[in-house]
Amino acid sequence: MLTLWSMPSSGNSYKVRLLLAHLGLPFRHVPAEQGSGVTTSAEFRAINPAGKVPLLVLEDGRTIRESNAILLYLGDGTRFVPDDRYARALVHQWMFFEQYSHEPAIAVRAGILTYDDRAHLRTPDVLDPLLEKGHAALGLMERQLEATPFLAGDPLSVADICLYAYTHSAGDKGGFEMERFPAVNRWIERVAAEPGHVPLEWLPDAV
Repeated sequence: MLTLWSMPSSGNSYKVRLLLAHLGLPFRHVPAEQGSGVTTSAEFRAINPAGKVPLLVLEDGRTIRESNAILLYLGDGTRFVPDDRYARALVHQWMFFEQYSHEPAIAVRAGILTYDDRAHLRTPDVLDPLLEKGHAALGLMERQLEATPFLAGDPLSVADICLYAYTHSAGDKGGFEMERFPAVNRWIERVAAEPGHVPLEWLPDAV
């Protein structure tokens, strides 16, 4: 059985759990919440020297780290990763955008406002630039989603799962002005309405 080490409150971990739920793949979940000490343990560092989650452990013991790499591995050969070369490149395009332009603003601002150990960063000189950069990222998504139902075109893909993870809570957790992005809000509703969708709080039954 697959084993996933993940942080229950993290969007990067959530995106992997969400795809596993869509695919109906059973997996053992090992929680590694913020401040739990799990990722600094000798056991974890022995299998992942990077000391970060999510981490997917395959049935044969091999490991994959970095959330988007895990998504592409799990999605390969399924409806979530296109067979067509160009369509697949569009999926990758949005996933690179998520890690380079979206997550560093939206997830970072939400994390500062959510986790107590980051309270010292709650200053205008830190938060205001993140708000501006996050709105710019959401604006690019808005332009795409005014033209297509999902980010890489018509079908739901790992690009949508990737970007949904932090976008769906950007207003509540990050204070982003989501009313400015109606197409993004409609997309959030479409993604959440897909069969197999689970919320951030979902974890598999213990095995």
